[in-house]
Amino acid sequence: MKNYILLFLALAFTFSVTAQEKAEPWFKNGEAQIVPAFENQKDWIRTDLWVETTFNTDGDGKLDRMHVDVTRPKQTEDGLKLPVVYESSPYFAGVAPEVEGAFHDVHHELGAPEKEIVHPSVKRLGERPIISNSQIKTWVPRGYIVIHSSSPGTGLSQGSPTVGGDNESLAPKAVIDWLNGRAKAYTTPDGNEEVKAYWTTGKVGMTGTSYNGTIPLAAATTGVEGLEAIIPIAPNTSYYHYYRSNGLVRSPGGYLGEDVDVLYDFINSGDESKRAYNNATYRDDEIKNGIDRKTGDYNEFWAGRDYLNDMKPMKAALFMSHGFNDWNVMPEHSYRIYKAAEEMGLPVKIYYHQNGHGGPPPFSMMNRWFTRYLFGIDNGIEKEPKAWIVREDDKNDNPTPYADYPNPEAKKVTLHLNSTSPNEGVLTVGKNKKQGTKILTDDYNFSGEELAQLPISDHRLLFVTPILKKDLHISGLSKLNIKLASSKPAANLSVWMVSLPWNKDKNAKITDNIITRGWADPQNYKSISESEPLKPGKFYEMSFNLIPDDQVIPAGQQIGLMIFSSDSQFTLLPEPGTILTVNLDETTIEIPVVGGKEKFEKAIK
Repeated sequence: MKNYILLFLALAFTFSVTAQEKAEPWFKNGEAQIVPAFENQKDWIRTDLWVETTFNTDGDGKLDRMHVDVTRPKQTEDGLKLPVVYESSPYFAGVAPEVEGAFHDVHHELGAPEKEIVHPSVKRLGERPIISNSQIKTWVPRGYIVIHSSSPGTGLSQGSPTVGGDNESLAPKAVIDWLNGRAKAYTTPDGNEEVKAYWTTGKVGMTGTSYNGTIPLAAATTGVEGLEAIIPIAPNTSYYHYYRSNGLVRSPGGYLGEDVDVLYDFINSGDESKRAYNNATYRDDEIKNGIDRKTGDYNEFWAGRDYLNDMKPMKAALFMSHGFNDWNVMPEHSYRIYKAAEEMGLPVKIYYHQNGHGGPPPFSMMNRWFTRYLFGIDNGIEKEPKAWIVREDDKNDNPTPYADYPNPEAKKVTLHLNSTSPNEGVLTVGKNKKQGTKILTDDYNFSGEELAQLPISDHRLLFVTPILKKDLHISGLSKLNIKLASSKPAANLSVWMVSLPWNKDKNAKITDNIITRGWADPQNYKSISESEPLKPGKFYEMSFNLIPDDQVIPAGQQIGLMIFSSDSQFTLLPEPGTILTVNLDETTIEIPVVGGKEKFEKAIK
């Protein structure tokens, strides 16, 4: 019997070694493993080509062609067919230099005319045959082909940038169609010598970060056959939500004064001879007339750049990744798409960490996602918990699993504002009658961080919970319901939820102080698509969600609701002096507490 066991082990070992040595993918624990025969970079075949699209956006009367590069193991020349990992970007061929005046000047009254911005020129790189080296060392040794493409009007891709226009969805669709034999590709941008993708199974997975994470979603919304799975990392899923908040003109964090026209200039690295037409047609017409920096309203221009509106054809399995403290592309971008895909019945998963912009899921999870949907290996990943969240003291490769996001055990707890002094007060579950009104005076010279730390200030209202005796877990969207009046026809409204006392240590964790934030234009109290000037002194009611979060607020802290006007990091910055009056009796904050009201009350007792 012992001899049989030894023989079996020897055969199993031999089989394992043979499988690894053979020039074909192999899998362990549901993951694609490195194949030694695919590791030698000198053996990789690297070529480039141009895929013909279905659109013409540069005015030359010919269908635009996208520049694509391919990196594949040499064994694909001998009949081996492999799936594709695909990344597309407008950044591969260079971006605009920093030029004074290229961003909108935010120092002006709300609704006032703005100065023209300066338009820097991008020096085109457009190298070939290698567009990018991203993804290659990771995926080619594991049995994938990696391809890249420059998005329309960037690098050596023809067409024009549109910053979220239809061509940015149809361009990667065309590439995937070519991989599946439904579109044509050529060896040169203007020639007729065709290139066939004979080396692929046609199954495609897309990934990338930020704009490069937006494009996988854009492609998926076309419903293109062959795009099996996407892993968007910190994607911008709506340009309105990137540059506006509830009717308010709001910049992405770190880029005060940026807007669609600024981003257009930043990525406009395509053919110099086509730029005059493209600029006139898109930047100086469609974009300039669509972004409406005067009112900040949601309109047809923004609706056409909101991928939530285009999701009906989508079939790809979706694995979202985002940081809860990403104040550039805020986590609402992933949340809204994840929930919609979940409601559609698509395979979904979401990974949230506690840091800022970027940050992929653990590689093992990405590997298993692509292994499941590109190789068809039944590794069970789609049956595992949908939500994976990195807790505050954990590393990003050690997320905690949850049944879903928001946490299914989270329930709304409504907190009321009770005054204790001119600009401060407490948050309570019970409502005390006749709290009256409180005022604050707008002054952008005081940052949000400063206002949160000041013991007394005329420039914000601050309401806090009792000191927490136990940790309190919040998960989901907090919602502000507010009744307020303005001394002027227009005003900014900014809201922060903070954890107090503020940790002033320069090495404070990113989760120590700011819980979540939100912004709104009171002129849009009816809807984000309709604004009207405020009648000074008249009270208006509006409700809006803050940015989604999942955070455990530790015992010893207080949750603070801070209401102020102009946010020096995000909003337009009018002259100080606008007065906001808040009706405390008609203002509440709803927070999503895991365990609901019972847990909240136990935490503060």
